[in-house]
Amino acid sequence: MKKTLAAIAVALMLSACQTAPHTYAPAPVVTQVDKAVPVPCKVEKVEKPAFAFDALAVGADIYTQVKTLLADREQRWGYETKLEAAVQSCQ
Repeated sequence: MKKTLAAIAVALMLSACQTAPHTYAPAPVVTQVDKAVPVPCKVEKVEKPAFAFDALAVGADIYTQVKTLLADREQRWGYETKLEAAVQSCQ
């Protein structure tokens, strides 16, 4: 009788191992994350031009001063355009 109970107990234990549910690992999910990476900006230095008004004589008449200022404005626009292009190339 003891042997029969022992055999039944062993059979129950073994059958319990067979009926355990199989667990499968979930499939890996691949995601792509875009992250900005800082890059050093290498731009040639924009040289500041010698503006004509800075070299103008102190006692120059008003007409010469106005012509020089108008020329300075064009020169400054060109300088600013070069600076903006240098900044834009780094962005």
